[in-house]
Amino acid sequence: MSRRGQLLETYKMTREVDTRIGLWMAGAFLLFGAVGFGLFWVLPPSDGTFSLVMAIIGGLLFGLLGMMVVFSRRAQRAAFNRLEGQLGAGARALTLLRRGWKTDEMVGFTKQQDMVHRVVGPPGIVLVGEGNPHRLKTLLASERRKHERVASETPIHEVVVGSGEGQVPLPKLVRHVQKLGRKVKPAEITDILNRLKALDAQRPKIPLPRGPMPTSMKGMRGNMRGR
Repeated sequence: MSRRGQLLETYKMTREVDTRIGLWMAGAFLLFGAVGFGLFWVLPPSDGTFSLVMAIIGGLLFGLLGMMVVFSRRAQRAAFNRLEGQLGAGARALTLLRRGWKTDEMVGFTKQQDMVHRVVGPPGIVLVGEGNPHRLKTLLASERRKHERVASETPIHEVVVGSGEGQVPLPKLVRHVQKLGRKVKPAEITDILNRLKALDAQRPKIPLPRGPMPTSMKGMRGNMRGR
């Protein structure tokens, strides 16, 4: 599929969830376009014709940029809304964490499909739980004890994904994890990962439904289908 076809399909799927996406994009184009027109009209020290041409070009470029930024953000939000409530949605969202972070899906689980994912990064070790809050309390406590045995000096954080009190909504999960601060250095992260290998070697491997949170339009389309 061509790039244009990808954008069109993503727009259609986003519109199914976000019916005002067209209005937001049009508003962003007009607002950013007006800012770009004003900047290029004022800045170039030249005659009126040249300034007008540059202002029009600048307005179009700024408008398109603003429109695509709004489109990308709202399409990603729509993908989150589609994922919410699905098995492994938190793990998919955590794939948005890139350089400097290591995410391991489903390091702990129950027969009732409660699960704990692990993120290792600047805050230390972050245990992210999905499922029933009462069962997760026991599961998270168990996982904390296991991790403290092999990385006792590393800060360990617990996060529960959900909309209840004390829980973190899925769309805010990545930002919440990133805001936990910088408690360990990059060199220490490597040492932590090496220590966790022995712990992970004893775990059974349970496959999760595939489909990481998208950073591209193609990925968004797949997740919005519920793949």
